Amino acid sequence: MLTKKAKGAAKSSRLSKAAAGVAGGALDRRSFLKRSGLTIGGAAAASTMDFGMVRQASAQATAEAKVEIRKSVCTHCSVGCTVLAEMRDGVWVGQEPGWDSPFNLGTHCAKGASVREHAHGERRLKTPVKKEGGKWKQVSWEQAINEIGDKLLEIREQSGPDSVYWLGSAKHSNEQSYLFRKFAAFWGSNNVDHQARICHSTTVAGVANTWGYGAMTNSYNDIHNSRAIFLIGGNPAEAHPVSMQHLLKAKEQNNAPLIVCDPRFTRTAAHADEYVRFRPGTDVALIWGILWHVFENGWEDKAYIRQRVWGMDQIREEVRQWTPDECERVTGVPGSQVERVARTLANNRPFTIIWCMGGTQHHSANNNTRAYCVLGLALGVIGQEGGGANIFRGHDNVQGATDLGVLCHTLPGYYGLSEGAWKHWARVWDVDYEYLLNRFQSKELMESAGVPVSRWFDLALEDKDNIDQPDNLRAMIFDGHAPNSQTRLPDMKKAMEKLDVLVVIDPYPTMTAVMQDRTDGVYLLPAATQFETYGSVTASNRSLQWRDKVFEPLFESRPDQEILYLLAEKLGFADECFKNIQINGKEPLVEDLTREFNRGMWTIGYTGQSPERLKMHMVNQHTFNRTTLRALGGPADGDYYGLPWPCWGNAEMKHPGTPVLYDTSKPVAEGGLCFRARFGVERNGDNLLAEGSYPVASEIRDGYPEFTMAMLKKLGWDKDLTEDERASIEAVAGDKTNWKTDLSGGIQRVAIKHGCAPFGNAKARAVVWNFPDPVPIHREPLYAPKRDLVADYPTYEDRRMYRLPILYRSIQEKDYSGDFPLILTSGRLVEYEGGGEETRSNPWLAELQQDMFIEIHPYDANTLGAKDGQMVWVHSPEGARIKVKALVTERVGRGVVFMPFHFGGWWMGESQRDKYPKGTDPYVLGEASNTAQTYGYDSVTNMQETKTTLCRVEAA
Repeated sequence: MLTKKAKGAAKSSRLSKAAAGVAGGALDRRSFLKRSGLTIGGAAAASTMDFGMVRQASAQATAEAKVEIRKSVCTHCSVGCTVLAEMRDGVWVGQEPGWDSPFNLGTHCAKGASVREHAHGERRLKTPVKKEGGKWKQVSWEQAINEIGDKLLEIREQSGPDSVYWLGSAKHSNEQSYLFRKFAAFWGSNNVDHQARICHSTTVAGVANTWGYGAMTNSYNDIHNSRAIFLIGGNPAEAHPVSMQHLLKAKEQNNAPLIVCDPRFTRTAAHADEYVRFRPGTDVALIWGILWHVFENGWEDKAYIRQRVWGMDQIREEVRQWTPDECERVTGVPGSQVERVARTLANNRPFTIIWCMGGTQHHSANNNTRAYCVLGLALGVIGQEGGGANIFRGHDNVQGATDLGVLCHTLPGYYGLSEGAWKHWARVWDVDYEYLLNRFQSKELMESAGVPVSRWFDLALEDKDNIDQPDNLRAMIFDGHAPNSQTRLPDMKKAMEKLDVLVVIDPYPTMTAVMQDRTDGVYLLPAATQFETYGSVTASNRSLQWRDKVFEPLFESRPDQEILYLLAEKLGFADECFKNIQINGKEPLVEDLTREFNRGMWTIGYTGQSPERLKMHMVNQHTFNRTTLRALGGPADGDYYGLPWPCWGNAEMKHPGTPVLYDTSKPVAEGGLCFRARFGVERNGDNLLAEGSYPVASEIRDGYPEFTMAMLKKLGWDKDLTEDERASIEAVAGDKTNWKTDLSGGIQRVAIKHGCAPFGNAKARAVVWNFPDPVPIHREPLYAPKRDLVADYPTYEDRRMYRLPILYRSIQEKDYSGDFPLILTSGRLVEYEGGGEETRSNPWLAELQQDMFIEIHPYDANTLGAKDGQMVWVHSPEGARIKVKALVTERVGRGVVFMPFHFGGWWMGESQRDKYPKGTDPYVLGEASNTAQTYGYDSVTNMQETKTTLCRVEAA
């Protein structure tokens, strides 16, 4: 699929031509970076190329003495690679990977190596535009904000604030994400969300409800300590390429077997010691099949389970039915291989469990993520160096944006939406609770979850009498979100055309600009890239990193925090929303936003990472150990890199951060922890608190509930509070004030002083009694290919969730398998990211992958008469069809096809290139795989089901 053609003739790449005749035509990475950074002509550039080895950026020769290095973080996946921007007279002229960064260690993937082009790209949206009479018209920022604001205020007056949807982004910084969620609260709606809903919401829900926090427990670097690696539903070699160096380090230095479970033989699977091909959508069955051998042979960690796990006996009952024969019947994996995997894991502890969206994008994916957790608990590897659940996230700040609450069901820090949560944030924001309440249409709506991004269009299309809010959706604001990353695009198109107004805020026009046939009421506003602003971002391992501003915003683009201020000013709540935020011109001070969320996010420990500490870490990256992430000497001595949350207390307390969640081998004051007591102290008479297990140095040598002022008094530890801390606690709720709502941080400080975790010390829950399936069970996909299994493993009954009706059984009971015989799954490519507008607009990346394609097994291709490289039609059970190129390969098994989801700009066989504003169309267009994807949503989070549906492929 790497062909480059013009009028049917193969050609060499532009880069090859630029370097022709020099050093035999070879072009190394250093030359590539220098070439991409120069603004002079091609011939002159070629004459200046340095063809030496890639080397660390260092002091330049006299002729280049004015070069300044500015440090940023790659804007693609959540590994968090450092980018060293080479600046000359304010112009970004070149880049290097961060050699001192413990995450990328001087490496970049293709996307990271070309981020300068992302920032300087010629396809960027340069000015605000609106669609008028079917044509794009340039407008001023003032006109755009006034017209959009007037329309939103009109909708608010007529239909209420919930008729406007605020869609945020995993591409925003922490500060921008926090401000976005705060903005939605002051507007008066919980109809706010971001990409995490459709990538890892089932991880967050499953993991948080098992042991307390919904995040990666260890780190990429800690994988160096793993004795085995169990990877399911992830492809880091393509999705998070730099992370692979950490896996391969463990594989080489520890002789750690790499087990890869995936329906597709990926580039990651090519490195595996054991590749397990299983049927899409059967993760729980596979995990229970592995645990069947663990329990049958007594390999489980009995002492660990007794001390730190609740509900494992109920898991045993479910696992008992997953004999090798039944596991093979459902998953397709031979029993002997399942036994071999179980034995490998049992014999190589601690092992790490890694997953990504292959496990999360299913209608029962909360079961998948909890089953992965249970596997780790049964074998006792959670809370250990080299163990844990390492969840690789796919956007540069998707972890941070999730933590900061850009979600329809919670406020920042996972506080939820209860009255107590709103009162907590009202105190942080220094506004009256009644003021916030009056911004909403009712207290009930203020405390009820909004509609997830996965289903925003149903809020526009559903009958008004069938939704749990006063009126349908009438306005949609896309701020850094690509629509083609979502399923059911034909329905989304209808919704876009029904809206009163549609607004896109992005450096590049997304597919939103062209997938609808509106003639009016569409606005595209040019946001600055993350290289034109600054602030913090959170990597997958919970470490925060501080980006410097590389250069001033280009063209007429503006940073997102300034755009939000302009909108708040127009909508009439800027004075209250920015009460304690310094405004420079029209731009809020980023450091003030950091300090404000530091004041409020006690739940997950986003309180100790002050801007000053984060900046100091970035300057002193070289002092941090590459495996432990701990600084040895230097200004950050003893800290863990990026102060991975929870970083308890305030910045003055100098907690070092928590490198491995739930690790009892360290004192809490030095980054140790236990499982969180967030589910009560007993269940049906059973003790839910830990038994005989506690962090080193704890003065309470057993389990205990979360800390409150009353508990401090009972222990006699309240005498350790300062007078200011005591006064602050009394001002909240007296003895009822707990560690999450104490704005002074005193309760946390005193608990940690006595060696205790502020959130208590409990057992992990192997059984989540408040979920639809308390014990994770296998359920066949909604579009089920094996009808004989539907009766044994059916889906849920239809129900209502998130203000809307949701379908399960009524879809699964229809048999589509005859007309649509192939299982369709989707995933990532190394060249592109997300919806792909940014990366497909990057010439260096666009040349690497020019065609949207479908992988199909030779048997299936021969049966339907399709040849490699031929165009084919992919038909969906829901009526859509898309035209793509066939890639005949054994990477997929018989009966399974795969498509990447980064393409857009085609619609059911027709190019939409002429619908983009002039000069903004990406270099590469293609059909969106999600046009052909079908209905299906997780039973807890409404995660979309993209990894297992059905389709039919026909030669075009």
